[in-house]
Amino acid sequence: MKMKINSVIIAVLLAIGSAAQAAAVISGTRIVFPSNEREVSVRLSNEGKEPGLIQVWLDDGDEKAAPDQIRVPFVLTPPMFRMDAGKGQTVRMLYNGTPLAQDRETLFWFNMLEVGPKPTGEADANYMQMAFRTRIKVFFRPKSLNSVQQIDDALNGLRWSLKRNDDGTFAVALDNPSAYHINLLGVKLVDPQGAALFESDAGAMAEPGKRAQLPIKGMTQAPSGTFKLRYTFLNDYGGAVDRDVDLTAPAP
Repeated sequence: MKMKINSVIIAVLLAIGSAAQAAAVISGTRIVFPSNEREVSVRLSNEGKEPGLIQVWLDDGDEKAAPDQIRVPFVLTPPMFRMDAGKGQTVRMLYNGTPLAQDRETLFWFNMLEVGPKPTGEADANYMQMAFRTRIKVFFRPKSLNSVQQIDDALNGLRWSLKRNDDGTFAVALDNPSAYHINLLGVKLVDPQGAALFESDAGAMAEPGKRAQLPIKGMTQAPSGTFKLRYTFLNDYGGAVDRDVDLTAPAP
């Protein structure tokens, strides 16, 4: 299989007349890198029926940056490899020791680019080449923050409020005083019995020390009295977890 992936390829491999889909899969939807570890392993697998050529790299937030122009304190090995159908590959992520913040998480992104083989039995004029890119979050976490109790305390310390916008719409606001990135899948306003009043399935991420807002579509008036907010967040393993907190309607 003779193929080359360069630093700016984002899309190429679609056989005309057939459906194309990514076959390479990353085990997990996020990576937590404790600062006291020198390396972590990322497991990839090819769930398709054809081999693929894989390129991996990290970025610090600019998804359009060319891999050979990015400077991050990590090395991925191997950075490029062939992965046969039904097989897997472990990629080692090594930290080079460059100082990073010790009072909060630092966010990076793991990128995987997959290019499949040329379809057999078809003339060159009958297909286009396309690549499939997957990008997941990498949280570099200081050792002093890497405990279950601290994460739970951080969740308990989140500040939630219901905001009325100038145009009459409503949004749930999250002020995150913690050192962690809080990844939200959605929120619901529920009555004391747990029945949903309004909800938003808009995702959001509240960075350490910052605010995130989730719009509540269709809500023109705040519920009266006391009600609860049920929010769904992603834990370190990519699992969706629900939590309830009390909210009070904003002043008219």
